Amino acid sequence: MRLTCLQENLSRGLNVVGRAVAVRTTLPITGNVLLATDKSRLKLTATNLEMATSCWIGAKIEEEGEITVPARLLTEFVASLPNEKIEISLSPRTKTLELKCARFEARISGVDAADFPPIPKVEAVVTTKVEVEALQRGITQVVFAAATEESRPVLTGVDADFDGDLLTLAAADGFRLAVHKLPLVLPVAKKAKVIIPARTLAELNRLIADQEEPVEIIVDPNKSQALFRMKNIELVSQMVQGTFPNYAQLIPQSYSTRSVVDVASFLRATKTASIFARDGSGIVRLLIIPGSGELTTGKMTITARSEEVGDDVGEIDAIVEGGEAKVAFNGKYLSDVLGVLREEQVALEVTNPSSPGVIRPMGVDNYIHVVMPMFVQW
Repeated sequence: MRLTCLQENLSRGLNVVGRAVAVRTTLPITGNVLLATDKSRLKLTATNLEMATSCWIGAKIEEEGEITVPARLLTEFVASLPNEKIEISLSPRTKTLELKCARFEARISGVDAADFPPIPKVEAVVTTKVEVEALQRGITQVVFAAATEESRPVLTGVDADFDGDLLTLAAADGFRLAVHKLPLVLPVAKKAKVIIPARTLAELNRLIADQEEPVEIIVDPNKSQALFRMKNIELVSQMVQGTFPNYAQLIPQSYSTRSVVDVASFLRATKTASIFARDGSGIVRLLIIPGSGELTTGKMTITARSEEVGDDVGEIDAIVEGGEAKVAFNGKYLSDVLGVLREEQVALEVTNPSSPGVIRPMGVDNYIHVVMPMFVQW
């Protein structure tokens, strides 16, 4: 292998694939990055066996070849170099990668590329395309609601339902549920339902930040794999095995009180209350009071208290439909959902203190968030 590329391009490429490098693993080679010449480009690949990221960068190839080297070492060394051309050459006999840039040079011991885990080939059972902005918003509004504990593996993923020209993403962790519907640029020929690891979607969200063209999604439910193709980047991921809960039955179909409030005000009051709620199991109490007359504005009082620390009361304006209501939630769950909304107003629908609350951003009908209440003494 012998090639020349720009330090800036190589550093950016290594950062793209870096998140897919295994951190703690029983297979040491997954801590490496694979460098391989591919026609007139250099291909970088990393995998943690759950997902694999490949990135292509421009290079002047003089001699074909491939090798794997420690990812962290290579990434840190390249990042420290000046923004000039890097000459890369491989000694096939010693498996040593030599890098020269300006007045710097290094030799890194590598491992044969044949030992690197093969990257799965995803058969095109379902193929579609999604606009970047729609996909970003969809991922941002659901991925945080997925479970982080492995006790119920299906809940660590996001349920993805491809149907016609619509993709429905849903995540739940047992305490909250987020459902977002987004349009597909290219309708799917057949329905498909898979569970994508939340970590994969979070990584995809990071990778598409600089993308402009629609993201191509190829799903093979039979082999439980998905491929996300962007410009010069591909992300392949294993799917989560199992059946996602029937979340439609968790969404309340009616309410007794509905309050419409300003998102920024609600978020500020919730965060302020959460400071006092830290020592009180994170409990934030909401008291919703209608206006005295038909045209008067009601209010929502957000409070938290801790026996040791003290208490806090915040009040915001609310347009209230229905009677007075009391309900308590985990402050973090409220802050999480309010923090990902772009709309200026949000509706909170509640039935009684022991029923889930439903949060719907105003002006759109493609997102719904359900939060389980906390049982408290009022």
